[in-house]
Amino acid sequence: MNDRLIRALRGEATDRRPVWVMRQAGRYLPEYRALRERHSFEELSGSAALAAEVTMQPLARFPFDAAIIFADLMSPVGALGLSVRFDPGPVLARPVRTAADVDALADPAPEAIAPEVIEALGLVKRELGGRAALLGFAGAPWSLAAYLVQGRGSPGFPALRALAARDEGLLAALLDKLTTLAVRYVGAQARAGADAVQLFDTWGGILSLADWSRLVRPHLVRFFTETRSLGVPRIMFVLDAPHLVDAYAALDSEALAVDWREDLPSLRSRLPAAKALQGNLDPAVLLAGPEATRAAARALLERMPPRGHVVNLGHGIMPETPIESVHALVETVHEEKSS
Repeated sequence: MNDRLIRALRGEATDRRPVWVMRQAGRYLPEYRALRERHSFEELSGSAALAAEVTMQPLARFPFDAAIIFADLMSPVGALGLSVRFDPGPVLARPVRTAADVDALADPAPEAIAPEVIEALGLVKRELGGRAALLGFAGAPWSLAAYLVQGRGSPGFPALRALAARDEGLLAALLDKLTTLAVRYVGAQARAGADAVQLFDTWGGILSLADWSRLVRPHLVRFFTETRSLGVPRIMFVLDAPHLVDAYAALDSEALAVDWREDLPSLRSRLPAAKALQGNLDPAVLLAGPEATRAAARALLERMPPRGHVVNLGHGIMPETPIESVHALVETVHEEKSS
């Protein structure tokens, strides 16, 4: 039984640091690209069997300590009664911008939220057989709201920020519904076998600390309060928000994951020992090849205390990443054990 990741997330001693990679199931793998020649992204993420196959692909190549379920951040929003297509990112048929739009959002039961993802988790759990942890994930309320209000990806999400300025009450009502969705979704994932869950807040950094504290923090506090009883470690991931990192760190998650812009050892020195940290190699380093990857990984291992540290990238792995660089990363982490 490989419980290395879960022990690290709980701040316990491990024989070596666990390692996995965000977006490890995806476009850098030739076997994934072969599947994409036959199936659309919607077909892959919408089929439990195909999603489970994609989730397991990187585990066949690399001895990662975790498999993360293959799904999209927007997978659960269909349960709200919204129509989403991908072109190539998420596009909503009709953005959510009025009180009527928010009122019309469904209040789904847990079993109605992305059932294909929940089924895929069960399939992967059985196939893993304990050789790696199984990770679920969800989008944070603010990041989901960014797409729902804007209608698609957009730099800075001005429609969302305009809504915050125009009607904080309406925004709060939307975020409250999305928080309920996230709580129910990760609860269903934990019951389906997820050993830990990661909450992705990729767009929190578009706000000032004052605005984030007023608009976003209360909903994250509620999320972590209501998911504490699940009994699985929860990783909070924040992207491109150095001015918010300490505020995110104060939330009641077992672990904090940050991007490559953050000095991880400095952050370690500011946080309680019980808070695990995940990251944070620059994904672009892997594009430079295996030797550059080894050097960067060794530098991180040398500077970062091992206890409560999960080795990962500071964001998702890039499609152009050489397979040899991923091998080099994993091998470097494994070599530390015997050094």
